[in-house]
Amino acid sequence: MTTRRDPPTLAPRDLTIPAPGSTTARDVLSRAIRRLLGDLRRAPLQHASARARADFSVFARVAGALARSDPGALASVVRRPTVGVLIRCLRSAPGNGLHVDALLRELAATACLELAAVGALPGVVELRAPPRRVVSLAARCVVDVPDGARALRIRDGWVSIDGDERPLREDAARFVALTSSPGGPVLALVDNNPISDFEAHPDKQGNALDLGGRSRDEWRASLEAALAHIGRFMPALRGEIELIVHQIIPVGYDAHAHLSASYQEDIGTLYMTLHPRLMTMVEAVIHEFSHNKINALFELDAVLHNAFHPLYKSPVRPDPRPLHGVLLAVHAFQPVARLYERMIEERAPGSDHPDFRRRFQTIVRGNHEGASVLLEHGQPTEAGAAVLDEIRRWDEHFAIYDDA
Repeated sequence: MTTRRDPPTLAPRDLTIPAPGSTTARDVLSRAIRRLLGDLRRAPLQHASARARADFSVFARVAGALARSDPGALASVVRRPTVGVLIRCLRSAPGNGLHVDALLRELAATACLELAAVGALPGVVELRAPPRRVVSLAARCVVDVPDGARALRIRDGWVSIDGDERPLREDAARFVALTSSPGGPVLALVDNNPISDFEAHPDKQGNALDLGGRSRDEWRASLEAALAHIGRFMPALRGEIELIVHQIIPVGYDAHAHLSASYQEDIGTLYMTLHPRLMTMVEAVIHEFSHNKINALFELDAVLHNAFHPLYKSPVRPDPRPLHGVLLAVHAFQPVARLYERMIEERAPGSDHPDFRRRFQTIVRGNHEGASVLLEHGQPTEAGAAVLDEIRRWDEHFAIYDDA
């Protein structure tokens, strides 16, 4: 006889800056994936057409078979942002203005294609209402479906459109491999996020894919250098990036600031502008990755009972923000401060420059301002109490630099 055990309490003690050997980010991500698997069973089929329901039922049968025979393969597929973003958007459709039919059709095709790319699709599936485009991160390819196509057939390693079968091949024009990060993110020049036009930042309008007039080689070199820099000074954080981030979407060039973004619905994706300075890119990668990491926690827990009302002054934004936004800022900038500190400790080139020290102090002071607001006014959940406790510990740690 076996006794059912309740899952351990969610108490992420180092979700902001990982301790060596930490499994916190992995644990949070695993729980978020389990939620996604549950969401698959709750897809809003009542709002869909018969054709969309039929195609989704094809994938649902595949998912049911894998849940019994190979649950790891199914979890791996929903973990990919190209699939996860569609499932999360379905939660609030059609109330969010998205079309349930389109989401269900693309979800069925994308999930089946991702399974076929890794040789995990049981048998052959045929979809009679395919979307115009299907993106596979596993195969690093895009299947463009012409108007009027009647059937998309998918099997391991192959795809067929109305009988025209072709192998799944990597598309180097749309997916730029980062050679310094073979197991981590790619620079993706295609995006299937249905809400990428939504933008919360007051200085930016949407996140349309855009190289900003720069070459793919320039983007690749910049991102590789930033990831390598993080790996040198914060290897545990770099390991978490490899775990969580699948793709980086370019959204322009800006010589003055980085105006990057991330979405709770699209965990595993960073939207980034290109900047000529290495440290600006390093900050941007850490910042947006940290948003991804805490977004995985938001999938499971509100963190703050008073997250969205009232509004407070933010240390990094010109507009008043709810505590949710202040939390995002502090959680993203404390690891940036830690990287600057590690560079100073190791006497990295440039870390003794007055501009470097001024930037470090600016980050530390902004973090302290935001942490003070959070710790004074935040009403945390049980999981949130662990997050705020970590923020408090690091705020106290960095206090020695405030007047340096």
